[in-house]
Amino acid sequence: MKLDGVLVYGLGRSGRGAARFLAREGVRGEWLDARPAAEDLALMQELGWAQGDVTRPYRTVVAAPGVPIDHPDLTALRAAGAEVIGEVSLAARRRPALPMVGVTGTAGKGSTTVLVAHLLRACGLNAREGGNIDPPLLDVVDSAEVAVVELSSFQLERVPGLRLPVAVITNLGVDHIDRHGTVGAYHAAKLNITAAQQAGDVLIVPADLTVPTRAQVVTFTPARLALADGTPVLDAAALPEGIHPANAAAAILAAEALLRHLGRPVDAAALAGALATAAPVKGRFETVARVGGVRFIEDSIATRTLAVQAALERAAPPVAWLVGGRDKGADLAPLRAAAAGRVAQVIAFGEDGETLARELGLPYRVVPGATGDESMRHAARAGLEALTEQGAAACGTVLLAPVGTSFDQFRDYRERGDSFRRAAQALAEERA
Repeated sequence: MKLDGVLVYGLGRSGRGAARFLAREGVRGEWLDARPAAEDLALMQELGWAQGDVTRPYRTVVAAPGVPIDHPDLTALRAAGAEVIGEVSLAARRRPALPMVGVTGTAGKGSTTVLVAHLLRACGLNAREGGNIDPPLLDVVDSAEVAVVELSSFQLERVPGLRLPVAVITNLGVDHIDRHGTVGAYHAAKLNITAAQQAGDVLIVPADLTVPTRAQVVTFTPARLALADGTPVLDAAALPEGIHPANAAAAILAAEALLRHLGRPVDAAALAGALATAAPVKGRFETVARVGGVRFIEDSIATRTLAVQAALERAAPPVAWLVGGRDKGADLAPLRAAAAGRVAQVIAFGEDGETLARELGLPYRVVPGATGDESMRHAARAGLEALTEQGAAACGTVLLAPVGTSFDQFRDYRERGDSFRRAAQALAEERA
């Protein structure tokens, strides 16, 4: 793969990772970004890269996942002869000897990615996670023996010919219709994870999901934490708080498949020990504070219907459910069913919180907030008050599973989650 005439289109976390990697490879490329941040410009200046121009011909364009694949600029660049790829294809082509496990899905892909890497490390491999999860994949490819890659549908739009020895689809639901246009187009992007797999590769999917593939299919269920041949690994009841059995079941099979791909022994006891000590990913159904019998759970990334539904089903009732942010068109019908008999009150915040709460048809209260931090402080307090009103000995869950994206008041879901964490911990200290 020749890299003369390369353009990094779209900076941010992924684009900066691509630029750093290319610079280490001795490539002096060009860049384009409609709204570069200060750190983007500082890196480009440090690397000595010039700003590009879509009217010039390029051999390769590394497009950040935030840029729609049908963006007019990318269309023009392709028409002029450029191949448009993403950071994952760049990593696979430049480091073909690096084994990679790819993980995608509508919900649970980040947690599963982290679990797979954790299990592989417990089995003696230097496994690093990256991709859609921090850090960028290209930041870890030269320090890893194995890469475990979280793959979003946006990333999977730009992976021509990517062949993974092991791929995981955690589930397929409804998401990102604002970007892909239809559920079918969204699912088609997700299925690119297995498009180039061959008979010797492994695809791991839920038992109720049928996927067209040439790979060997191995199925999982959350009720069975076992190897592919049925050898038990761990009882689901022994999983640490915050580790979902479905993610653990998929991770076991992915780790096993990768070990077998490398000709390594599979030690069920080592896998069990690693699962028993696994920690949940920050920002994914994590208990961040307690006030008496009330737990404050941060699941700021839960904007997909499946993820929110899982959070509602796992949260101990009664639940004060914090809903808000910017509406992205999530399917609310399954959430009404999951909330029935469990949610005491919806606490609506942010740009579209009241609209979402009204459409859910549940009792709700709207809290103010000129800033994100102010919204989270009011929401956390209102959630606690809603549960306190249920009785003198308050119990239950204040759950941030917001449905809406964070972009109305925050940079991203992590910043929103950190804000909720601070608000909840301040309440806990106040009530101590």
